[in-house]
Parts: sequence; C-alpha cells; structure tokens
Amino acid sequence: MKVTIVGAGNVGASCAEYIAIKRIASEVVLLDIKEGFAEGKALDLMQTATTLGFNTQITGVTNDYSQTAGSDVVVITSGIPRKPGMTREELIGINAGIVQSVAESILAHSPNAIIVVVSNPMDTMTYLALKATGLPKNRIIGMGGALDSSRFKTYLSKALNKPANDIQGMVIGGHGDTTMIPLTRLASYNGTPVSQHLSTSELDEVAASTMVGGATLTKLLGTSAWYAPGASVAYLVDSIINNQKRMIPCSVMLEGEYGQNDICIGVPCIIGKNGVEQVVDVQLNSTEQTKFEQSAAAVRTMNEALGDLLN
Repeated sequence: MKVTIVGAGNVGASCAEYIAIKRIASEVVLLDIKEGFAEGKALDLMQTATTLGFNTQITGVTNDYSQTAGSDVVVITSGIPRKPGMTREELIGINAGIVQSVAESILAHSPNAIIVVVSNPMDTMTYLALKATGLPKNRIIGMGGALDSSRFKTYLSKALNKPANDIQGMVIGGHGDTTMIPLTRLASYNGTPVSQHLSTSELDEVAASTMVGGATLTKLLGTSAWYAPGASVAYLVDSIINNQKRMIPCSVMLEGEYGQNDICIGVPCIIGKNGVEQVVDVQLNSTEQTKFEQSAAAVRTMNEALGDLLN
C-alpha cells in the first residue's frame, strides 16, 4: 500500500516516521515545494530502517506529483501558519489556494485516493477539498478530532494518575480552541465513568486544558506541535489502509447527522478501507447538543471566508 504526504515539515515527517515504524504501508512518498527538503527528510528517515527494523520505502520528491501515482491515501499537511498582523480571511485565502491545488494535482495521478486533511483551519480546508474535488464524502477526512481526543485522554490520564491506554474519551466539534467539545460525560477509565473518579471541577479543568492543548504547546515550543499530530495522522491512516474500522472523531461532511447539513465538522466515525464508513450517533444530551450547534455556527462563519473559491 502506498501513502503520499504532501508537506515534509515537522508534522509530515513525523507522520512518515510513524507509518514506517509501525509498518502501516509499504511505500511512503514525501512531497514538498522546497528544493531538496523532502529528499533530505526521506533519506534521513531511511537511515533509521536498520536500527528500527522497518522495510517501508520512503521517497522524497520536490513538487513532482507523478511520483505520487497510485497512492491509496494522501495526507495534506501543507499550508502556512497565521503570522502577526494576518487576518483570518488572509490565512484562509492562502491556505485554501494551496489545499485546492494540492488536491487537484494528487487526483490527477491517484484518482482513487482517500484524502486526509491536516492543513489549518482544518474543518474549513476539509470542506473546501470536498467541494473543490467533487469526491464522494467518504473520501475526504479531516484529522483534527483524532488529535484533540488524544490530548483529552492525556489530560484525563494526568488527572486520574492512571495509564492513558486504559482511558477512553473523545472530542467532537470544530478543531479550534473555542469550538471543540471534550465529551467528559462519556469518558471512561477501564469501563467506569471518569465522573466516578474525578470531581466536576477536575473534569472542567481537564476539558479546559484540552481545548487550549495546541496553544499550550505553541507557547512552550515557539511553534506548532508535531509528534502528537503526526501520530494521530498515522493512527487514522492505519485504520484506512488496514481496514481497522476504528471509531475515530474526524471532520467529515454531515447530511442531517447531529442536526447539521453542508458542513465538515468533528464527529465520531467508523474509519476503514473506504474511508468514512459510518457516522456514529453518540446521543448528545441537550447541553452537548447546544455546544455542538454553537461550534457548527463558528465553523460556518469560518467557511464564509472561502468566498469565491466555492463558486
């Protein structure tokens, strides 16, 4: 199986590394517009093969989409971060142009590929990719919920002082500090509700920490995180490539689910070889549903900045 990752920066390279180490795909192509950058990352990663024990072939290319032909899954990480003085509309305009161009170039060589969108603002870029390509909605997936959920479970683990892998929890809604919704009511520790182990105030603190999880790392690192995003992408790609049918919160097109239409936003999905195979209804209570509607409204406002790109 072949995976292409567009954008060989920290997130893209980490994604390639985890896919190789976990032997998820036999071939990974890293593509970047910067001359020699992807080639260097790929060579560096290949030089870990004998010490880490993987046989995945990692190839780097500079803007040569012909080398991506026959990809089963394509991950789009390319785009720029928001810079001081840049408006939201300016950021969306620049990244939208990049994502649309990448998606079209990819499909010219891999018409059957499933596309995973990582570029920010992720829900809006997922929506654009779907509208611009005209692909069936199961083949365009935004990664954000997987990452937000991993952060949620990490903060729950710290609060409980218990292993993270014994904890279940998910985050739905938009992939943003004010739009994501950590579902504390449904989180569990080895089958028991976390509310049996943590107070309401402790759960509120976990939720608040989750919502600013990305911003916290940016403040500490001076740049966006890459280990957890890369691992979350690899986790999602694994469920597609190996038909794992995991339930993963992802940004997908809704057509009536959760009371929403014509929007890409994070909801729990069954992810398998066909991409999004089912949107799972977790039966939100009235408070959670209200938060979800508010999150959807914020995402729609962001989508409006796409303007003429959708026409």
